[in-house]
Amino acid sequence: MLLQSLQAIQPELDTEAERIGELAARVSRRLGLAGEELDTIGRAAHLHCVGKVGIPETILNKPGPLTRQEWEYMRRHTIVGERLLSASPALRPVAVLVRARHERWDGCGYPDGLAGEAIPLGARIVAVCDAYGAMISERPYRSALSHAEACGELRASAGTQFDPAVVEAFLAEVHAVDDEQLTDPVLDAAEHVRALLGSAR
Repeated sequence: MLLQSLQAIQPELDTEAERIGELAARVSRRLGLAGEELDTIGRAAHLHCVGKVGIPETILNKPGPLTRQEWEYMRRHTIVGERLLSASPALRPVAVLVRARHERWDGCGYPDGLAGEAIPLGARIVAVCDAYGAMISERPYRSALSHAEACGELRASAGTQFDPAVVEAFLAEVHAVDDEQLTDPVLDAAEHVRALLGSAR
C-alpha cells in the first residue's frame, strides 16, 4: 500500500524497484549470500525508497537542484522508511537495511555516518544497485547515463561512496549478462550456417 501511494507520485518507481530488486539478488548470489539473507536484501531493494511517501511532491519532482533545506528534508526519508517498516515485526531486518541505504563506505553518508563494514552488507549491495538504476534513468534534473557511463561512475566511486567488493561483484554480474546477450546471436547465426550447409549437401 505504501509503494502504491509512492507510485502515484512517481509512476516510474514500480519498474525501477523491480529492476533494482533483481540486480540486488544477482549481486548477492555472486557474493555467496543465500536463504533468508538473500530474501531480506531483495525486500530492502524493493522497499528502499518507501520513506519518500513523507516527502512533498514538489521536492521529489523538482526539475532543478534542491536547496540545502530541501536536501535536509529529503534525507529524512531513510528514517521515515525504517519507522514505517519496523511497524511490521517481519520487516524489521529489512528496515535496518533501508535506514542504512545512504551510508557511504568513507563514512560521509547519512543518517548515522557509518563507514566500511559497519554498514550492513545488504545496504551496501542495495546502494550500488540503486545508484546504477538511478543513473540509467531519466530524472527531472538530468538525462539518463548510458550503461557504460554508469559503470564508470560506480568504478570511480568504489572505495569512497561504495564498497569496492560490492562494485566489483556488480560489474562482474552485469558484464556476465552482457556476454550472454552477445553470445546468443552468435550461436544462433552459427546454427543457421550449419543448417544451410546441411541442406546444401
